[in-house]
Amino acid sequence: MICNSVDVIPLSYVQSTFLSCSEQLNIFHLFQAGKTLSVRKWQAAFNPDGCLDIASVLSRIQKGGVHPTVRGEVWEFLLGCFDPRSTFDEREEIRQIRRLQYARWKEECQEMDSHVGSGKVITAPLITEDGRAIKDPLVLLEATSNQSTSDGTSTSSNNGIDVDDSAEIITDKQIIDWKLTLHQIGLDVLRTDRTMVFYENKENLSKLWDILSVYAWIDKDVGYCQGMSDLCSPMIVLLNDEADAFWCFEKLMRRLRGNFRCTDQSVGVANQLQHLASIIQVLDPKLHDHLETLGGGDYLFAFRMFMVLFRREVSFGDSLYLWEMMWALEYDPDIFFAACEEASGPKRKVSKSKLRGVRHFATWDKDKDKDTKDAPEETDGPVPISVFMVACVLKEKREKLLQEARGLDDLIRILNDVNGNLDAKSACAGALKLHKKYLKKVQAKKT
Repeated sequence: MICNSVDVIPLSYVQSTFLSCSEQLNIFHLFQAGKTLSVRKWQAAFNPDGCLDIASVLSRIQKGGVHPTVRGEVWEFLLGCFDPRSTFDEREEIRQIRRLQYARWKEECQEMDSHVGSGKVITAPLITEDGRAIKDPLVLLEATSNQSTSDGTSTSSNNGIDVDDSAEIITDKQIIDWKLTLHQIGLDVLRTDRTMVFYENKENLSKLWDILSVYAWIDKDVGYCQGMSDLCSPMIVLLNDEADAFWCFEKLMRRLRGNFRCTDQSVGVANQLQHLASIIQVLDPKLHDHLETLGGGDYLFAFRMFMVLFRREVSFGDSLYLWEMMWALEYDPDIFFAACEEASGPKRKVSKSKLRGVRHFATWDKDKDKDTKDAPEETDGPVPISVFMVACVLKEKREKLLQEARGLDDLIRILNDVNGNLDAKSACAGALKLHKKYLKKVQAKKT
């Protein structure tokens, strides 16, 4: 996770191994000479001790994203794995501490189930809901892009299941719940980014399964939910070390885990859906009224966009660009200290004055959004840029929605046309324009 010791992924390897031909085109077409954060610009942003000039990095990312060869290293800073003011040695110490911690958690999971860390992917239940082990569960020993199973569905009873009566019955509910999720993780892993050459390697599939299995154990409040594999997959692709990929994913989940908290009364992205409804009502009352007439006034049709950060709407390469643009625009200079649980290393905060001149969307520069009487209430902090990106999608489809949508089915069909076709660069630019327009309209209503 640090620039002096991390294994840099050669560009030729990214091109030949990581992506299929179509994905290769998508991952590189966004980058322009002089705008993208290149290897040279990235290395030049460190002083001799290893302290990072984060302001220059954010400015460069906002102009043109991050070059694939240094993307993994850059993401670790954007997500708060490391303090920009730390030295090479301090980051190496933190890296080793985290790797040991991940190894301990993984070993704990292995003691509960030997499939963890075995290179295998579980695709059928290992245990019944009453804690009885299942004989000969379906395990994919050599998962390939063409392998799938229709047998890996969970069951709520023992009917038709060959249980192992000789095995010890598990009584710990937390262990039972965790083991019941393992096959669902496996099924989702086999469906994640299956067009990529990278995942034709079974070791990469098992890395993804192991990380999600360990995370499901340590985050017992949320556990594993469908969609997490889409968020974790890029970390596996970008970072060679499994532990480093885990910690990048863990930091991302600190931002997004609330999205996966769903109850019978509400969905995890409820606040974002409410923000979206308020924004469309201000920016385009006619469209908002039409969506309400169609039965889409709760904006649940945008649920997936928020849950997996547009992974379905844009290509793999574009989604990486989109994520780093959002993180750069919303970067919080105190993110490392807000997320860091390790006690090692000095607590040297980044001066916010050094970030002046860098365009920020909302996170720490809250003055931009405060005192907006008619703005959505910021119960969980400022409105994220992703909300304005969804608003941008609706704006692009506005005429079609108004003219052709006569019900929820039409609404969903029209928005599904976006899948795989959304342009990341245009979406970012459009979101920023809508944000500016929204603030002006809110301010005009106040005066």
